[in-house]
Amino acid sequence: MTKIDVLCRCILPCFSAAAATDSSTTGIGTTTKKRLSTSLRDDIQDDHLRDLPENEEDSTTTDEGIAGLGHPQQAPPRPSKTMVIGTIFGHRRGHVWFCVQHDRLNTKPSLLLELSIPTQQLVKEMRCGLVRIALECDRSDLGSCPLHSVPVWTMYCNGRKLGFAIRRKPNENNRVMLKIMQSMTVGAGVIPAGLGSADGDGELMYMRANYECVVGSCDSESFHLINPDDCPGQELSVFLLRTR
Repeated sequence: MTKIDVLCRCILPCFSAAAATDSSTTGIGTTTKKRLSTSLRDDIQDDHLRDLPENEEDSTTTDEGIAGLGHPQQAPPRPSKTMVIGTIFGHRRGHVWFCVQHDRLNTKPSLLLELSIPTQQLVKEMRCGLVRIALECDRSDLGSCPLHSVPVWTMYCNGRKLGFAIRRKPNENNRVMLKIMQSMTVGAGVIPAGLGSADGDGELMYMRANYECVVGSCDSESFHLINPDDCPGQELSVFLLRTR
Protein backbone atom coordinates (compact mmCIF):
# COMPACT_ATOMS: atom_id res chain seq x y z
CA MET A 1 0.00 0.00 0.00
CA THR A 2 1.42 3.32 -0.95
CA LYS A 3 1.62 6.32 1.33
CA ILE A 4 -1.00 8.15 -0.67
CA ASP A 5 -3.55 5.37 -0.09
CA VAL A 6 -2.82 5.40 3.63
CA LEU A 7 -3.27 9.15 3.81
CA CYS A 8 -6.60 8.93 1.91
CA ARG A 9 -7.90 6.23 4.26
CA CYS A 10 -6.94 8.22 7.34
CA ILE A 11 -7.79 11.75 6.31
CA LEU A 12 -10.93 11.37 4.11
CA PRO A 13 -13.10 9.94 6.91
CA CYS A 14 -12.30 13.00 9.00
CA PHE A 15 -13.48 15.34 6.26
CA SER A 16 -16.61 13.25 5.67
CA ALA A 17 -17.50 13.34 9.38
CA ALA A 18 -16.98 17.08 9.51
CA ALA A 19 -19.12 17.57 6.45
CA ALA A 20 -21.84 15.43 7.96
CA THR A 21 -21.65 17.38 11.20
CA ASP A 22 -21.87 20.68 9.34
CA SER A 23 -24.79 19.50 7.27
CA SER A 24 -26.64 18.26 10.34
CA THR A 25 -25.94 21.51 12.13
CA THR A 26 -27.13 23.45 9.15
CA GLY A 27 -30.27 21.36 9.02
CA ILE A 28 -30.96 21.94 12.68
CA GLY A 29 -30.45 25.66 12.26
CA THR A 30 -32.69 25.74 9.26
CA THR A 31 -35.35 23.76 11.02
CA THR A 32 -35.12 26.01 14.03
CA LYS A 33 -35.43 29.02 11.86
CA LYS A 34 -38.50 27.57 10.17
CA ARG A 35 -40.11 26.83 13.50
CA LEU A 36 -39.40 30.32 14.78
CA SER A 37 -40.80 31.96 11.68
CA THR A 38 -43.88 29.72 11.73
CA SER A 39 -44.54 30.45 15.38
CA LEU A 40 -44.10 34.17 14.75
CA ARG A 41 -46.54 34.01 11.88
CA ASP A 42 -49.04 32.17 14.06
CA ASP A 43 -48.63 34.71 16.85
CA ILE A 44 -49.10 37.61 14.46
CA GLN A 45 -52.15 35.95 12.92
CA ASP A 46 -53.64 35.27 16.34
CA ASP A 47 -53.05 38.86 17.40
CA HIS A 48 -54.67 40.08 14.19
CA LEU A 49 -57.70 37.84 14.70
CA ARG A 50 -57.95 39.00 18.31
CA ASP A 51 -57.84 42.65 17.31
CA LEU A 52 -60.15 42.30 14.30
CA PRO A 53 -63.55 42.35 16.12
CA GLU A 54 -62.49 45.40 18.12
CA ASN A 55 -61.45 47.19 14.94
CA GLU A 56 -64.68 46.23 13.23
CA GLU A 57 -66.66 47.36 16.26
CA ASP A 58 -64.81 50.65 16.33
CA SER A 59 -65.33 51.14 12.62
CA THR A 60 -69.02 50.31 12.96
CA THR A 61 -69.37 52.80 15.80
CA THR A 62 -67.51 55.40 13.79
CA ASP A 63 -69.67 54.74 10.74
CA GLU A 64 -72.80 55.06 12.86
CA GLY A 65 -71.51 58.32 14.25
CA ILE A 66 -70.77 59.63 10.78
CA ALA A 67 -74.14 58.42 9.57
CA GLY A 68 -75.76 60.22 12.49
CA LEU A 69 -73.90 63.39 11.60
CA GLY A 70 -74.74 63.06 7.92
CA HIS A 71 -78.47 62.48 8.51
CA PRO A 72 -79.64 64.62 11.43
CA GLN A 73 -83.12 64.18 12.77
CA GLN A 74 -85.56 66.38 10.89
CA ALA A 75 -87.35 69.10 12.82
CA PRO A 76 -91.15 69.12 12.80
CA PRO A 77 -92.61 71.21 10.01
CA ARG A 78 -93.46 74.78 10.87
CA PRO A 79 -96.93 76.24 10.32
CA SER A 80 -97.47 77.63 6.85
CA LYS A 81 -96.75 81.35 6.57
CA THR A 82 -99.39 81.64 3.84
CA MET A 83 -102.26 80.72 6.19
CA VAL A 84 -104.55 83.50 7.40
CA ILE A 85 -107.88 83.72 9.18
CA GLY A 86 -110.75 84.91 7.02
CA THR A 87 -114.20 85.94 8.26
CA ILE A 88 -117.23 86.51 6.08
CA PHE A 89 -120.04 88.22 7.97
CA GLY A 90 -123.11 90.31 7.41
CA HIS A 91 -126.60 91.05 8.68
CA ARG A 92 -129.47 89.01 7.32
CA ARG A 93 -131.00 92.01 5.55
CA GLY A 94 -127.65 93.65 4.81
CA HIS A 95 -124.64 92.93 2.65
CA VAL A 96 -121.40 90.97 3.08
CA TRP A 97 -118.07 91.93 4.62
CA PHE A 98 -114.77 90.10 4.19
CA CYS A 99 -112.09 90.35 6.88
CA VAL A 100 -108.52 88.98 6.82
CA GLN A 101 -106.42 88.53 9.98
CA HIS A 102 -102.89 87.20 10.43
CA ASP A 103 -103.43 86.96 14.19
CA ARG A 104 -106.83 86.11 15.65
CA LEU A 105 -106.01 88.04 18.84
CA ASN A 106 -105.45 91.26 16.91
CA THR A 107 -108.69 93.17 16.43
CA LYS A 108 -107.12 95.30 13.71
CA PRO A 109 -107.43 93.25 10.50
CA SER A 110 -104.92 93.49 7.69
CA LEU A 111 -107.75 93.73 5.14
CA LEU A 112 -111.40 94.67 5.59
CA LEU A 113 -113.67 94.91 2.56
CA GLU A 114 -117.33 95.80 2.34
CA LEU A 115 -118.91 93.92 -0.58
CA SER A 116 -122.06 94.99 -2.39
CA ILE A 117 -123.46 91.45 -2.61
CA PRO A 118 -126.44 90.90 -0.26
CA THR A 119 -125.97 88.34 2.50
CA GLN A 120 -128.93 86.23 1.40
CA GLN A 121 -127.63 86.06 -2.17
CA LEU A 122 -124.20 84.89 -1.00
CA VAL A 123 -125.87 82.19 1.08
CA LYS A 124 -127.69 80.96 -2.04
CA GLU A 125 -124.45 80.93 -4.03
CA MET A 126 -122.73 78.93 -1.31
CA ARG A 127 -125.41 76.24 -1.45
CA CYS A 128 -124.07 75.30 -4.88
CA GLY A 129 -120.68 74.52 -3.28
CA LEU A 130 -118.61 76.85 -5.47
CA VAL A 131 -118.13 80.58 -4.89
CA ARG A 132 -115.49 82.65 -6.64
CA ILE A 133 -115.36 86.35 -5.88
CA ALA A 134 -113.07 88.37 -8.15
CA LEU A 135 -112.19 91.95 -7.28
CA GLU A 136 -110.55 93.92 -10.06
CA CYS A 137 -109.00 97.37 -10.30
CA ASP A 138 -107.38 99.33 -13.11
CA ARG A 139 -103.58 99.36 -13.23
CA SER A 140 -103.47 102.70 -15.02
CA ASP A 141 -105.14 104.45 -12.07
CA LEU A 142 -103.76 102.40 -9.14
CA GLY A 143 -100.55 100.89 -10.53
CA SER A 144 -98.31 102.00 -7.66
CA CYS A 145 -100.82 101.32 -4.87
CA PRO A 146 -100.45 98.12 -2.77
CA LEU A 147 -103.34 95.73 -3.27
CA HIS A 148 -104.48 95.97 0.35
CA SER A 149 -104.63 99.77 0.01
CA VAL A 150 -106.79 99.91 -3.13
CA PRO A 151 -109.90 101.88 -2.08
CA VAL A 152 -112.48 100.60 -4.63
CA TRP A 153 -112.76 97.32 -6.55
CA THR A 154 -115.08 96.12 -9.29
CA MET A 155 -116.74 92.94 -7.98
CA TYR A 156 -117.62 89.71 -9.81
CA CYS A 157 -119.24 86.66 -8.21
CA ASN A 158 -119.12 83.42 -10.21
CA GLY A 159 -118.56 85.42 -13.40
CA ARG A 160 -121.37 87.93 -12.87
CA LYS A 161 -120.71 91.59 -12.14
CA LEU A 162 -122.26 92.55 -8.82
CA GLY A 163 -121.30 96.14 -8.13
CA PHE A 164 -118.26 97.15 -6.10
CA ALA A 165 -116.17 96.39 -3.03
CA ILE A 166 -114.84 99.15 -0.77
CA ARG A 167 -111.89 98.99 1.60
CA ARG A 168 -112.91 100.02 5.11
CA LYS A 169 -111.18 100.85 8.35
CA PRO A 170 -112.52 98.81 11.28
CA ASN A 171 -115.05 100.67 13.40
CA GLU A 172 -116.00 99.98 16.99
CA ASN A 173 -118.63 97.40 16.05
CA ASN A 174 -116.09 95.49 13.94
CA ARG A 175 -113.59 95.44 16.81
CA VAL A 176 -116.21 94.18 19.25
CA MET A 177 -117.20 91.41 16.84
CA LEU A 178 -113.56 90.34 16.30
CA LYS A 179 -112.98 90.38 20.04
CA ILE A 180 -115.94 88.04 20.54
CA MET A 181 -114.38 85.66 17.98
CA GLN A 182 -110.86 85.74 19.44
CA SER A 183 -111.15 82.21 20.85
CA MET A 184 -112.47 80.85 17.54
CA THR A 185 -110.49 79.93 14.45
CA VAL A 186 -113.05 77.85 12.52
CA GLY A 187 -116.80 78.07 12.89
CA ALA A 188 -120.06 79.55 11.72
CA GLY A 189 -123.05 80.95 13.55
CA VAL A 190 -125.10 83.97 14.51
CA ILE A 191 -124.23 86.80 16.89
CA PRO A 192 -127.33 88.31 18.58
CA ALA A 193 -128.23 91.91 17.92
CA GLY A 194 -126.38 94.36 20.11
CA LEU A 195 -123.16 92.30 20.20
CA GLY A 196 -120.86 93.50 17.47
CA SER A 197 -123.63 95.39 15.70
CA ALA A 198 -126.24 98.07 16.32
CA ASP A 199 -129.49 96.97 17.89
CA GLY A 200 -131.52 97.95 14.84
CA ASP A 201 -129.42 95.88 12.41
CA GLY A 202 -130.58 92.52 13.76
CA GLU A 203 -128.54 89.33 14.03
CA LEU A 204 -125.10 89.08 12.53
CA MET A 205 -124.28 85.94 10.50
CA TYR A 206 -120.66 84.89 10.18
CA MET A 207 -118.44 82.15 8.79
CA ARG A 208 -114.86 82.01 10.07
CA ALA A 209 -112.16 79.69 8.68
CA ASN A 210 -108.54 79.32 7.68
CA TYR A 211 -107.61 80.57 4.22
CA GLU A 212 -104.54 79.94 2.16
CA CYS A 213 -103.12 83.22 0.91
CA VAL A 214 -101.35 82.98 -2.44
CA VAL A 215 -99.41 85.99 -3.70
CA GLY A 216 -98.84 85.64 -7.43
CA SER A 217 -97.22 89.05 -7.95
CA CYS A 218 -97.61 92.66 -6.90
CA ASP A 219 -100.75 92.70 -9.07
CA SER A 220 -102.45 89.50 -7.91
CA GLU A 221 -103.34 87.88 -4.60
CA SER A 222 -105.93 85.27 -3.69
CA PHE A 223 -107.49 83.67 -0.61
CA HIS A 224 -108.73 80.08 -0.71
CA LEU A 225 -110.93 78.52 1.95
CA ILE A 226 -109.40 75.49 3.74
CA ASN A 227 -112.19 73.07 4.68
CA PRO A 228 -111.98 71.18 7.99
CA ASP A 229 -111.57 67.42 7.65
CA ASP A 230 -114.97 66.56 9.08
CA CYS A 231 -116.95 69.08 7.00
CA PRO A 232 -118.30 68.78 3.45
CA GLY A 233 -116.34 70.47 0.71
CA GLN A 234 -117.04 74.15 0.16
CA GLU A 235 -114.99 75.91 -2.49
CA LEU A 236 -114.74 79.59 -1.76
CA SER A 237 -112.04 81.86 -3.15
CA VAL A 238 -111.49 85.61 -3.20
CA PHE A 239 -109.19 87.08 -5.86
CA LEU A 240 -107.56 90.52 -5.91
CA LEU A 241 -106.50 91.38 -9.46
CA ARG A 242 -104.96 94.50 -10.92
CA THR A 243 -105.70 94.53 -14.66
CA ARG A 244 -104.69 96.77 -17.55
